[in-house]
Amino acid sequence: MRGKRTATGAALVAGALAVTGLAFAPTAAAVTPQTATINASCGIFGGGAATLTATQSGTSATISLTSTAITAPLPVAKDSISSKLTLVKASGGTTVFSGTKNPAMATGDPVSVGPLTGTVASGDSLETYGGSLVMTIFGINVTCTATANQSPGPFVFS
Repeated sequence: MRGKRTATGAALVAGALAVTGLAFAPTAAAVTPQTATINASCGIFGGGAATLTATQSGTSATISLTSTAITAPLPVAKDSISSKLTLVKASGGTTVFSGTKNPAMATGDPVSVGPLTGTVASGDSLETYGGSLVMTIFGINVTCTATANQSPGPFVFS
């Protein structure tokens, strides 16, 4: 009886260690690169360098954009900018990321929108050049486009 308890206890400890090992195992980055930079032109609203940050969980992905070169023309309340980011697929077509997430911004603050959500498939390669970011602020559409390919390269989702 004592040997049976020891074997059962050892099996439970081994199982617990295996589960703990899985819980703390490092996870691979689902999207590469996770950050990219672009040079954007927003027409009369200005332009300059911007950073895009991407994340992925299964087929759901998010992209956030921040730029110190593009600034808020007026004070903007939190979550009041409706944004639509259209990226070009290497295989043809586009993928849209959208949302109304943004921090509160004072006049002249760096523009920041996101995370904007979208759906991706394994193997999707998405690029900003040829796409656009449309931000609707106070009913006015501000359209920004990349002036060249993003660096270091397109977002590739796994």
